[in-house]
Amino acid sequence: MTEPHDHAQEGVYEFGLDDVENQVREIHEVPAAEVIATTAVHLMTAAAVKVGLGDMPNARDHIDLDEARKLITALAGLVVAGAPDMGSAHAAPLRDGLRTLQLAFREESIVPDPPGQGPGEKYTGPVN
Repeated sequence: MTEPHDHAQEGVYEFGLDDVENQVREIHEVPAAEVIATTAVHLMTAAAVKVGLGDMPNARDHIDLDEARKLITALAGLVVAGAPDMGSAHAAPLRDGLRTLQLAFREESIVPDPPGQGPGEKYTGPVN
């Protein structure tokens, strides 16, 4: 027989039903606009790093335009779909951040996409 093993010492924790119920109770109190905005900020941050806008000395070492394209497109879909229900206070900064990322992507690309074909532009229209 094997001895019981304490996973907590290794940084592995098991979540029980009480933990899940507590998380459900907490998330039901968060407005949808806040959940959408928080998700958008995570996508924006990841995309910014992938286009070389990270706030670190070696930011250019982390450029990955293929990954950035995917993140920006997902962000554009979320912002365009969520904006009408979010209100301008939440949507306007997300639109501005999205546009900034689209322009940064265009500047970083060696071979620019045709107008309307850049990341997320099928949702936002061409970005200049």
